[in-house]
Amino acid sequence: MRTLYVGNLPWSTKSEELTTAFGAHGEVMNSRIITDRETGRSKGFGFVEVNDEDVEKMIEAMNGREFSGRVLTVSEAKPRE
Repeated sequence: MRTLYVGNLPWSTKSEELTTAFGAHGEVMNSRIITDRETGRSKGFGFVEVNDEDVEKMIEAMNGREFSGRVLTVSEAKPRE
């Protein structure tokens, strides 16, 4: 399993919508939207956990794609240092 970073998300995006959008291009294990701890408001990015063999296909399919009026930035997430 590997993790994709998804940036430039609309504020109203739900994790289920990410799962549906990415699920059209491979198997999605989990997705989450990062929110502000105090306000609960989306920070405009999230992560999608996918099967190893689907990573390149999903990046190619979703990076630069319009999603609810915004152009997504998708790349493989880098581990925290």
